[in-house]
Amino acid sequence: MLELRVGYPSRSEEESIVEQTTGSRKERLDPVLDAEALRGMQDLVRRIPVSKELIRASVTLARMTRPADGQAPAFIKEFVEWGAGPRASQYLVLGAKARAALEGRPMADLDDVRAVAPAVLRHRVLTNFSAEAAGRNSEDVVQELLTGGGWLP
Repeated sequence: MLELRVGYPSRSEEESIVEQTTGSRKERLDPVLDAEALRGMQDLVRRIPVSKELIRASVTLARMTRPADGQAPAFIKEFVEWGAGPRASQYLVLGAKARAALEGRPMADLDDVRAVAPAVLRHRVLTNFSAEAAGRNSEDVVQELLTGGGWLP
């Protein structure tokens, strides 16, 4: 669904990780959720309403990453080999709903889509040789698409 980027730990954090995970000591894990609670959260997210406008904007944004799509901007046609598929549209909406739920809001909005879009799209947009030659990557392309605003209703 999302590409989450986790950087390297600091030296002291890494030493602590190694120390804690290479010995014979067994750590006790205490579950914080069971399967039923997790399914309940998933169901809650899916029940959050979204407008037709938000669905339209999410589909438009995903489709604009596809170089062969008529709505794709020139820089997409120049720098992208392969764009995001229909699952990206689904995950833009589900991610927006989840963000709204986490923030205690009853409905997702376009700011939620904008916030989750980089994590949803950057690993689904495959840049080409022209992008590499120009020093561009998928994250740059996604950011340009988001700031261009052509996907907004």
